[in-house]
Amino acid sequence: MLDRMRTGKGFIAALDQSGGSTPKALRLYGVEESAYSDEAGMFDLIHEMRTRIVASPVFNGDRILAAILFEQTMDREMGGMGSAEYLWTQKHVVPFLKVDKGLEDEADGVRMMKPMPGLDAVLERARAHGVFGTKMRSVVMAANGGIESVVAQQFGIARQILAAGLVPIIEPEVDIHSPSKAEAEKLLKYALLAQLDELDDDQDVMLKLTLPEEDGDHQELVEHPRVIRVAALSGGYSRQEADERLSRNSGVIASFSRALTEGLTAQMSDEEFDAALDASIAGIYAASVT
Repeated sequence: MLDRMRTGKGFIAALDQSGGSTPKALRLYGVEESAYSDEAGMFDLIHEMRTRIVASPVFNGDRILAAILFEQTMDREMGGMGSAEYLWTQKHVVPFLKVDKGLEDEADGVRMMKPMPGLDAVLERARAHGVFGTKMRSVVMAANGGIESVVAQQFGIARQILAAGLVPIIEPEVDIHSPSKAEAEKLLKYALLAQLDELDDDQDVMLKLTLPEEDGDHQELVEHPRVIRVAALSGGYSRQEADERLSRNSGVIASFSRALTEGLTAQMSDEEFDAALDASIAGIYAASVT
């Protein structure tokens, strides 16, 4: 799995919508809130959507390196086996697990991660399911001192994840609507480089970042010896714009969620669904290998 993530061609499918983002994801998929009466029903429907995507013949390791799962997805089955096991053994797609518990309210221009009680137990379960790594997200809203706090929190938890034998994806997202986005990206890069330089030689991580305002701005991070791979989130850009921005940033691969599933609906026939998903995967793959 490590070799695949270091050198493979393709991108990461982010299938990790949590409770807060699931209703919107289902609406975009053509499933209204009237279709379910409680949270359990909602998660059943989102699992059906994810299973349909992963089970599609066009979703495989030829173009998709990895997939990020929500904790409930890891605990459920696809194709008669655990979801993470199915991804790797049947699709040759490396499984990752979203481990953050959501975001704190904005303070000092950032949204820090909420506490993660029981993280060690979650990591142990993830290893038992054959999960390779984790993902955790913070958000930067403005270019100020809060950025260093976000990065310090991310790397503190990343060390805990590394100690458990998993590879962390560190995701300090810069809000694409931030009026100081370009400046925030510069401050974030310097903070990331400082923390990366403090890692031991056996502590390698991945990064998931917003597509930058300045093309090529992630290059120093791509080339850092402690970075296995730099991925980009779509962040609210349309798939077309996300693909275009990504193609201008050599060495960065996609880790798209909403942009990957854009245009897919529950009402499509299997043939229509597979064709639409194939077109989405093709465009994101092309931008990731440019």
